[in-house]
Amino acid sequence: MVASNVLAMVLALAEAGSWQALQGLRLLQYVFFINWVVLSFSAILDRFQDFFNRINQVTALLIGFILLQVIVVLTTCIANVLQHWGSYFSLHQFNRDLLLAGVGMHLSYGILLGAFCLRYMYVRDQWLNQQYSELNARIQAMQARIHPHFLFNSLNSVVSLISLDPDKAENMLISLSKLFRASLQQLKLVSLNDEIELCRQYLFIEQIRLGDRFHVEWKIPYSVQQLKTIQIPLLTLQPLLENSIFHGVEKIGGACQIGVLVEILQNQVSIVITNPYSHDTIKSREGHGIAIDNVKQRLRAYYGNTVKFQTYSARGLYTTVVSYRYQTNNNKSGLTD
Repeated sequence: MVASNVLAMVLALAEAGSWQALQGLRLLQYVFFINWVVLSFSAILDRFQDFFNRINQVTALLIGFILLQVIVVLTTCIANVLQHWGSYFSLHQFNRDLLLAGVGMHLSYGILLGAFCLRYMYVRDQWLNQQYSELNARIQAMQARIHPHFLFNSLNSVVSLISLDPDKAENMLISLSKLFRASLQQLKLVSLNDEIELCRQYLFIEQIRLGDRFHVEWKIPYSVQQLKTIQIPLLTLQPLLENSIFHGVEKIGGACQIGVLVEILQNQVSIVITNPYSHDTIKSREGHGIAIDNVKQRLRAYYGNTVKFQTYSARGLYTTVVSYRYQTNNNKSGLTD
């Protein structure tokens, strides 16, 4: 909008020849005309964004250029009709020459405006591609830092179970393989249902390893289909549950309970994880924030400022709250085998 207003100023000044001869009414006419063309062009592009995304870039730019010229011609003709009607309150003497008055000059302006818009769109597209590449590289680098500390403990548990309970050892290896298959996949958005199932696999491993030292209370009053419509970055909740195990269950001698609550309100999803803690470990937990920072950055990379991440402790419970505004996912998504 700023650029279009500057262009209107330049054209009005070029027509007037000097600042002293510049008429405010003529400037407003240019501003209205150019802004109307730009806004109409932008609205049509936004309406048919899916179509333009499906065709190649050169074709999209060519169609956009032609579309802009059509809008210029139509706007000029409509302005001529309105101007004649405003002057005579009748279209009795209105003819083709009056209808097309100024079309040639406005088309020349449209070509300049089109060249400017196409150049802007090209540069913007290149910038967005660069930003996406940098974002993808940054997210991949953050994913590469996900190395669950329980790997070695889990493998030791498998070794000890092989002779005592081969079936349980086999199930533990299957769950472990699913978890690490997910961590080695290309980072992407998955359904909340898939992420929860992955967390169940992780907690199954930990319950085998730690025995009856903890149990999990799931409060998810939603159907599988509802959870499949919500997207979340892969391996978002697992690091938070891992922190609950490492800083909560493993530091407390008695039996513990981990709570997982999911709440959905319109397009806002909130996930609350609670676990017991001891006052001696709360400081060490604050210094062990790599996983939490990882989760924050990945969520904000996808959902921006809609992400709210809070942690607080009270009455022996450590609570982590993650919420963000999501877009409904109507496509099938999931973890690949």
